[in-house]
Amino acid sequence: MTTSQTEQRLTELEIKAGFAEDLLDRLNQTVFRQQQQIELLARELAALRRQLADAAAPGAPRSLRDEVPPHY
Repeated sequence: MTTSQTEQRLTELEIKAGFAEDLLDRLNQTVFRQQQQIELLARELAALRRQLADAAAPGAPRSLRDEVPPHY
């Protein structure tokens, strides 16, 4: 193998490594954003469960907005 071929192969490997590093960075950012969204959804779900538990408590006052007729 000549020096020119070796340099060309090395250059190609460096380019591939650069693309792989960029892809890894983008995937890490995607996973980070997804984790943030999962945590937000988990907090919202917990809040909804608390609201449901509070609404289902015996003797709790009911809102008339919960009593909207089905045709609305």
